Amino acid sequence: MNSTLDPVTLAVLKGRLEQIADEMDATLFRSAFNPIIAEAHDASHGLYDATTGETLVQGKSGLPIFVGVMSFAVKAVIDKVARDGGLQDGDVYIFNDPYDGGTHLSDFKLVRPYFRDGAVFCYLASVGHWHDVGGNVPGNYNPVATESFQEGMLIPPVKLFEAGKLRQDIVDIMMANSRLPGSLYGDLNGQINALDLGGRRLDALLDEYGDGTVLSALDGLRTRASRLMAASIADLPDGTYSCDDWLDNDGIVDEPLKIALDLTIRGDRMTLDFSRSANACAGPVNIARSTAVASCYVALKHIFADVPANAGVMEPIEIIIPEGSLLGVGAPKPVGGYTETILRVIDVMFGAMAQAAPDMVNGCAYGTINALSMAGHRKDGRRWVLFSFFGGGHGGHPEGDGLNHGNAPISTATIPPLEILESAYPVMFTQWALRPDSGGAGSHRGGLGAVYEIELLEEQADVFLFGERGKYPPAGVLGGGHGALNKFAFEQDDGFHEPPLVSKAGNISIRKGQRVRLETPGGGGYGAAWERDPALVARDVRLEFVSWQRAADDYGVVIDESGGVREEETDTLRAGNTS
Repeated sequence: MNSTLDPVTLAVLKGRLEQIADEMDATLFRSAFNPIIAEAHDASHGLYDATTGETLVQGKSGLPIFVGVMSFAVKAVIDKVARDGGLQDGDVYIFNDPYDGGTHLSDFKLVRPYFRDGAVFCYLASVGHWHDVGGNVPGNYNPVATESFQEGMLIPPVKLFEAGKLRQDIVDIMMANSRLPGSLYGDLNGQINALDLGGRRLDALLDEYGDGTVLSALDGLRTRASRLMAASIADLPDGTYSCDDWLDNDGIVDEPLKIALDLTIRGDRMTLDFSRSANACAGPVNIARSTAVASCYVALKHIFADVPANAGVMEPIEIIIPEGSLLGVGAPKPVGGYTETILRVIDVMFGAMAQAAPDMVNGCAYGTINALSMAGHRKDGRRWVLFSFFGGGHGGHPEGDGLNHGNAPISTATIPPLEILESAYPVMFTQWALRPDSGGAGSHRGGLGAVYEIELLEEQADVFLFGERGKYPPAGVLGGGHGALNKFAFEQDDGFHEPPLVSKAGNISIRKGQRVRLETPGGGGYGAAWERDPALVARDVRLEFVSWQRAADDYGVVIDESGGVREEETDTLRAGNTS
């Protein structure tokens, strides 16, 4: 394929192709019934190669982790078609198999072949996090699952549409297995409409520019991504850089699980070796290999931000995940808490790269989505299920302090607004605030975590939490301090209690007027704290981001009653610092 389009045409086609994926994102976000998609944007769309399934184009509004993993999902459909035959224009496949396309059972993938002159030109794909897909726990984050059967229904790749005709029996099966069939039906139709729009936009683009020109553009974008990634790697010093981090536990056994990376740079190639990581575990923090590869893709895009986002990013990269690792499991190992593990993969990528290229990385972000489920019945007998994730601090970085109360670096999603949650469910937020002293100290401070306190307004609810970072805080880099630990507490008749496994809890029952409280981690700091400008420390104290005591202990800065710097005492304190 000739990929020597002039730069202007290539740039125009890049923008037009990305706009197709962006419009697909927007279509679903505006039509979904489920707040996790409609408000939090826990979904994604893209265009994928007709032969390999590899990523051609991704939207800018959806979750990057989905875009990376969806190439495996599309390849699963391509492989099924190769086995079974019978692919027709108008077919749409649907499935949520976490071992054949990645992530977990809540994430439903729709894959549609896009035909042009009787042949598949590419695949369009949509993925969204559905509100409830059965299983033992409403919302599907089951912290004590030991098999995927306990996490929800599993649908292998099957035809939802056959030659343009909907198979209602497939829809009926899925709706019968959800506590919230109306939400499921609405989200499904939103994804179908997104695929339809993508097909129409591709028709218009190809009619305007011609099939060959667009294929040349896709080939050119991939080639440029591969070359730019290889050149970026070649600019780094050769060597092996290692980083270890830990998960609190697997929800079953209260023992830490190591995520370890040995990152090797040789010329313009990079090897990511996870061989020292823990073996597959009993609980639901395992992930499939496709999910692990996708999380590496996301981390690389954070670090090498100028490289175009397509499959070419991964061409100079070798990833080693040994058989039996918790980063490469198969059925029926539970994988419901995949979000926690891929965040740790990103953290060790940052930690290793900090040794090779300190000016390209940041302190670790808060490292847990804190998936919280609250569920019960209203007075009229209707079931309600609140499922949401929550924010925390991002790491300090070479250009400044970390973001306060951001979302996890696996996504560009937003944290669902409390107004939406309060209007949809019988709860009231009695606190939604920044968490003081939660950001890691550094020359550039880690961002602050948050405090959320939720009161139940109905008579009874069951509560489940799937989190992390309750024992191992988010690390700083280049001498930066770690962020605060994650904390969860729930109210009973005799006061607040913390769960035995700290970051994971299930089968908690609360009554009307009782509350649950999350205090989320801040991000890790960047650089030595005692090098931070005292004026910035004073500002943080005035804003109540940092307490007076921590200003003195962590930064060596003494603050007076008016919020100013006591310069002589500060100079004396910092002069005595031997760290």
